[in-house]
Amino acid sequence: MHTEADVKAALKGVQDPDLHRDLVELGMVKDIRVSAGSIELTVELTTPACPLKDKIAADVTAALKTRLGVREVNVNMTANTARLQKTAVDLIPGVRNVIFVGSGKGGVGKSTVACNLALAMARTGAAVGLLDADIYGPSLPTMFGIRNEQPTARDDKTIVPLRRLGMKLMSMGFLLEEGQPVIWRGPMLDSALGQFLGQVDWGDLDYLVVDLPPGTGDVQMSLARMVPGAVAVVVTTPQDVALADVQRAIGMFNTVKVSVLGVVENMSSFVCGHCGKETRIFGAGAADKASKRYGIANLGSVPLTERVVQSGDGGVPIVESHPADAAAVALKAVADKVVQLIAVRAAGSLAEAAS
Repeated sequence: MHTEADVKAALKGVQDPDLHRDLVELGMVKDIRVSAGSIELTVELTTPACPLKDKIAADVTAALKTRLGVREVNVNMTANTARLQKTAVDLIPGVRNVIFVGSGKGGVGKSTVACNLALAMARTGAAVGLLDADIYGPSLPTMFGIRNEQPTARDDKTIVPLRRLGMKLMSMGFLLEEGQPVIWRGPMLDSALGQFLGQVDWGDLDYLVVDLPPGTGDVQMSLARMVPGAVAVVVTTPQDVALADVQRAIGMFNTVKVSVLGVVENMSSFVCGHCGKETRIFGAGAADKASKRYGIANLGSVPLTERVVQSGDGGVPIVESHPADAAAVALKAVADKVVQLIAVRAAGSLAEAAS
């Protein structure tokens, strides 16, 4: 009968497709059980949102059947989400990764991208929270169809966030009467953001997605200070003129020492709901140009469809309401790319720390 050492030897050279390193070397192969003619083991992924888990399972199965001649291989998948860097350990100790979603200006669909990005991650089994940090113009209540429902308080210091579609949600919009304006200056904003991080019961999360207000103002600077180690996703539209706004957003994140993962080109084209024809009504190429110019990833292009608008206004994000829609498919691909990049960077940081 084969031994655990035989199994590990047979898996030599089977790599994580994202990290390009040996699964055994990475310590991802666990709980090996060998019996006559069969092997069962667990592969511990760096994220439950790994889009290549099926490939990893197939590669492990093929290697063991070919090299050890066993008839049956059972591969169980678990995850221990990699922490990219030290997050705000005092404010949100249970949150492994914080992702800022920002833009150089308004009107680019940033909130649509943020909400669907978070939901796509949650749909893979990841523990996800979504914070609407646009204090002056919160959109989370509309995006998730939340009316006349407020977070509860467990005690004088703990706010219990709302839950929708498997995620924890927090927004200033949950605390206001409909149409009520917020007329605050810097110190009050800073205090509110601190409460939204430190006094909300986020618990243990793989990812906290933060929908930032547009532009480069007080909120962005405050959050960067409160959450060291966060990463950013910049949302833009396809026009060449949008590159100037991308440059401002990237410059702001660089100034406050937030690493930019990449850029998403939203409304890259319009897909007709009747004939299916795709038209680039806003031009093309801004994300690709920004990627090359600033050395960041092009995270993908998301088309504008009629259902995107209907879903946002109807209170159910497109990834949930119409998962086969072209925009939903594109947003899911963006989410896959984001978690891949976080896992790769985290592995690099761990290797660097160990050397």
